Amino acid sequence: MRHPLFLIAAMLGMSTGLLAQWPPPPGHTTLNVWPHAAPGPPANLPNEADTTTAKDNLIAGKPVVRLGNVSTPTLTLYAPNGQNTGAAVVVFPGGAYRILAIDLEGTEVCDWLNSAGITCVLLKYRVPDTGPYPKSAAALQDAQRAVGIVRSHAADWHIDPKRIGVLGFSAGAHLAAALSTHFEKRLYDSVDAADQVSCRPDFAVIVYPGYLAIAEQNFAANSEIHPTEQTSPSFIVQTEDDPVHVENATVYFLALKNAKVPAELHIYAHGGHGYGLRRTELPVTGWPQLVETWLRTIKILPAATR
Repeated sequence: MRHPLFLIAAMLGMSTGLLAQWPPPPGHTTLNVWPHAAPGPPANLPNEADTTTAKDNLIAGKPVVRLGNVSTPTLTLYAPNGQNTGAAVVVFPGGAYRILAIDLEGTEVCDWLNSAGITCVLLKYRVPDTGPYPKSAAALQDAQRAVGIVRSHAADWHIDPKRIGVLGFSAGAHLAAALSTHFEKRLYDSVDAADQVSCRPDFAVIVYPGYLAIAEQNFAANSEIHPTEQTSPSFIVQTEDDPVHVENATVYFLALKNAKVPAELHIYAHGGHGYGLRRTELPVTGWPQLVETWLRTIKILPAATR
């Protein structure tokens, strides 16, 4: 019995490695977020490139593509190959608003979401020095525009426009929270019809966030991220030993609770920061299965069949 299961696992591992590469393999739709120049002054950056060096740490024994100098943001569509539930998630990789961990917290996430029947749209947003809002509005502008584009393409991409969420890691998790609380007004002049539809996420998944509690202010809540009753239902996960500080998760959860926003919080003892979906021996790396259960609980995904 173990032999065929091992073969299946090996084949899945091989296919995941092929699909999770960056740049995306042929067959994926990629759109520029902005049809012309992005708002704000020109970045005048060096060429976009993987900035990883031999000194950078491995995650679960594998390297990470640390994409830097992004001045032309894009959306890449990853559609499920099998069952399509109609749900969609726009993914925001992390990287301290300096780089994007584009495979660890991007393409590998899309592989998982596709396996659950969820359309994934990977946002390559501008970096460096494009956040956190309001220090810079650039990344949040890209995120607002991205969700509007996805919602405007719902029919073409076989997506339910009322089941479009966001998922972010670290700085990308802050971006997900910022978008969940800054969606009523665009931070840029309208470009086209995509800016006439709502950019409010229908749900948000926030993984080891930063910038939501201010360490220099005794971990007070970030006053620029102010949940209201209209803020997106949220799933939050972090570890107590995260060097970015677990208070980012706990403080934001309490703010959501006080605003009467449905939220689910998972705190683990160990795991650190920046593990993405790569499995280790630590329980925190089982968080994707908890997200799937939560999405069924809030009726984004259909109930599991027995």
